[in-house]
Parts: sequence; structure tokens; C-alpha cells
Amino acid sequence: MRRLLIFLGLVLAVAGGGFAALTRPAPLPPTALPAHRGDVANGEYMFFAAGCASCHATPKGGKCDEPQYEDARRLGGGRCLKTAFGTFIVPNISPHREAGIGRWSRLDFVNAMMRGVSPSGAHYYPAFPYTSYQRMRIEDVLDIKAFIDTLEPVPARASHHDLPLALRWRRPLGVWKELYLDGKPFEPDPTKSAEINRGAYLVLGPGHCAECHTPRTLLGGLDRSRMFAGAPSPDGRGWVPNITPHETGIGSWSKEDIAYALETGLKPDFDSFGSTMVAVQRNMAKLTAADRAAIAAYLRSLPPIPSARPPRRASAGRQ
Repeated sequence: MRRLLIFLGLVLAVAGGGFAALTRPAPLPPTALPAHRGDVANGEYMFFAAGCASCHATPKGGKCDEPQYEDARRLGGGRCLKTAFGTFIVPNISPHREAGIGRWSRLDFVNAMMRGVSPSGAHYYPAFPYTSYQRMRIEDVLDIKAFIDTLEPVPARASHHDLPLALRWRRPLGVWKELYLDGKPFEPDPTKSAEINRGAYLVLGPGHCAECHTPRTLLGGLDRSRMFAGAPSPDGRGWVPNITPHETGIGSWSKEDIAYALETGLKPDFDSFGSTMVAVQRNMAKLTAADRAAIAAYLRSLPPIPSARPPRRASAGRQ
């Protein structure tokens, strides 16, 4: 019996050590930061390209379930994101030193954006789209930090997430990251044009379009075999459409149609974007015409994939 207990103890120790190693947060080291002086103008541009205000701007009327906001530069957080895994409360990312991220270093910010790791070394939940932001250039991320540092500090404190007890322990997210966070930056495709590669960067990185337009696995990761083929809305209300050039997606849209829709919110059928796409389009309208054209060129270059479910015109998630 004594030998059995010793053996079981050794097994548990090895298993515990393996779990600890597998789930340990993996932030970038200080040496990963380039010698880069923050460019506030580019930071503002990337702030809108990345849709930061869409989640972190104080909701209109202070209502947590209101997807619209009054001031994109007032980053008090407080919006609630209702998902199949529970309700996530978006944090304050204003430069307030207590309620926001005013005490964060540049490395803290980069690790949050690209590794999903907090300054205290905890895993962030993937409701924060760091699996897409990992594709960004570190210089662009640093520029966003430089821009946010110029904004008004907001003293509002976000409440805690409302999650099932089993999901409140963050450490197992390290296993999830092993599956869905590869740490690879965006790599241009040498067989594609500079315009398409620019569009790919904007869509796959800061734009994080796949986070809504791609179906998810049972574990909540992106199903990359069906990229951009449409998916249930993350908040459970309606359907996010297919944006591949398939007949069940945007196959009938020209490059000019896509670019114009991103600029104005008007679709080729004279309907307009709705739901959460309203805020996305508002951000896209702030990009240059060349970047909107690049996004359109990239979407037109995607392999056509049939929608997982036919879109419903009367859906609450109409976009």
C-alpha cells in the first residue's frame, strides 16, 4: 500500500507539473519590443481599424447591452457581451491609472493584445480577439497604445464577468491557447498583389473579421476550414453572414460594391448594414479609400465557401 501511495503521488506530481507547464502564460519578453517611437497618428488610424471603440467605448446611455456608443474616444468599457459561455463585461482601457490601463507599460499592452496575458500574468478570455491581433505588426500595436495614452482618463470601473463556476478559473485557458494561439505574425503571400496582401493584413489582423464571420468549434476556437463562411452571432441573436465570394455569400458583389458598402453602409441591393455591423462600418469609413479597396480585393480573392446556414432576411442579426 505504501508503494502504491508513493506511485500515485509521483503520478499526480508529474501530471500537475505537466499541467502547470502546459497552461503557463507565455508573454513576450522585453527584448521582443522594437526600438520604436509611438506614432499617435498611425495609432489613431489603427485604433479604428482594430475596432477598439466598438467594444470598449462607454455604451450609449450607460446600458451594458447597448451596442452603440456616443464617443469613440471615451473608453470606459462597461458593455456586456452575452455568449454561450457566459456574459463578459468589457473593461475600461482609458489611460486612467486606477480604473483603466494608465499604469500599463508598452510591453504590458503588447502582451495583452498579442498574447492574451494581463500585466499580472493571468490569461485573458478569448472574448478579447487576441487570436487575430497576434497577426498585427508590433509597431502598429505600440502606436495604438501611444494614441490611447492621449485620451481622456475615465474613472468608471467595469464589473466582473458573469460566468459559470467552471469557467472562472483562467489557468486552463493555456490549453485553449495551445490549440488556437500560434503566435505567428502576418506573412504576406508572395503570389498575391500588394493590394491583396494589405487587405489580408487589415482583415486578418486589426479588423479581426474572422472573429464574427467564421464558425467556431465546440471549444470556442475559430473553425479555420470554414473561414468567413458565416456563423451564429456571438451574442446568440441572429446570424453573421458569409463574406466569401460564394453565391450564398457576397459572390454577386463587385470589389467596388464592397468598398462602397464599407464606406457608406449601403449594400448593392440598396439595403443597409444593421446590428453590430453598424459600428464596424463606422470604423471602416475612417480608413483610406485605398485600404477599403484593399479589403475588398482580399475578400474577392478568398475561396468561395457555401454558408453553413442560409441567411434569413428577417433575422435579428441582419447585416
